This record gives sequence, structure tokens and C-alpha cells, in this order.
Amino acid sequence: MNAQAMQSMVAGFDNEAFGSQAVFRVALQALSHPGQIITMPMDAQLPQHGHGAAALLLLGLLDADTTVWMSESLAQSDAAAWLRFHTGCPCVSDPHEAQFLWLAHGQASNWPALASLRQGSDAYPDQSATCVIEVQSLQTSAPAWVLQGPGIATQQTLQVQGLAADFQAQWADNHGRFPQGVDVFLATPTQVVGLPRTTRILNSQEA
Repeated sequence: MNAQAMQSMVAGFDNEAFGSQAVFRVALQALSHPGQIITMPMDAQLPQHGHGAAALLLLGLLDADTTVWMSESLAQSDAAAWLRFHTGCPCVSDPHEAQFLWLAHGQASNWPALASLRQGSDAYPDQSATCVIEVQSLQTSAPAWVLQGPGIATQQTLQVQGLAADFQAQWADNHGRFPQGVDVFLATPTQVVGLPRTTRILNSQEA
């Protein structure tokens, strides 16, 4: 990174310890309660590109031992430099090798298929990939999906705009691979939803 890029780099968390702890709590709550929409504490300076909640989630979860792959628009933007600078994370060119993936909103046709990513194994399911997917909106008032599974008392409704057209079919395959499979976070600029691989997604007519 050259001197000019260093000078233009924005800070990360306002308080690194408190900020990373807050993000970890959000991530834990999101995966423990699938489909629940959680507002991300925005206590940081953010890059110009990428959804803020997605950027903060990765800022709190990545470190120098964690590989990440980003969609082309993010990889070529200030978001990539910001994330590398503040976490030390290695960026990889092959999405199938990454532990985390940051998928940009509006580029769903170029997202790698969930089945092509690191799946873990029956003995080491934690070695699978985690995807942070930017979406246009999240809401529960007009459900297109009904979610069932661990962490959901009966069912959780969710409507998502901005996913790949075949995401639900990909997810059915991903869910069927348990204990292998990937976990997903959906992120708007300010909100996060967790979709662990244990969650089943139905259309509202099927529930």
C-alpha cells in the first residue's frame, strides 16, 4: 500500500475492543436465531463501497489467519484495502479456497454457487466457508419464506430482496449436506440476518 493510500485510509472501529465484541454478539445472535433481523451497531468509519453492516461483520470476524474472497467490484474498491489494513486478512483469488466470502449487492449472477465453496467434513464441519451476502432489503411483514430449524421456536418468516434467482434451490442442497455445508449472513447497509446450514427454507405456501 502506497503512502497516498495510507493517508486516505479511514479508521475502523471507534473503539476496537468494544466494536469487535459488539459485532461478535450480533453474529452469534444472528446464527443462534435464524431469520431474526438484527440492527448492526455502526460504531466505525466505513469504506465508501460495500454495505456497512457487511463490512463491520467482516471487520469483527476476520484476522490475519482468515482468508477472504470478495466480489470483483469490492476487490477493486477501497473496501478491500480497508479490510486488509484493519484485519491483516489474506485475500484469495479463488472463492473455493476462502474461509469467508463477501458477495456484493447487484452482482448475484457472478456469485459462486454455495455447493462449490468449502464444505467442511463430517469430522470438521467448522472448516467450511461462511458467506456474507449483500442484499437490497430484509423484512418480516410480507413473508416469502418460512424458516424452520434449531433456534426457531416454531417458524420465522422472512422476505429478502436481492438474492440470486436460484438461491432457495441452492440452499435446499446446502441444508441437505449437514453437517457439511456453508453458513450465510445476509446484510443490508444497517441490518444482518443469519442463515446457518441447519435452517430449512420453505415458501410461505408450503409451510
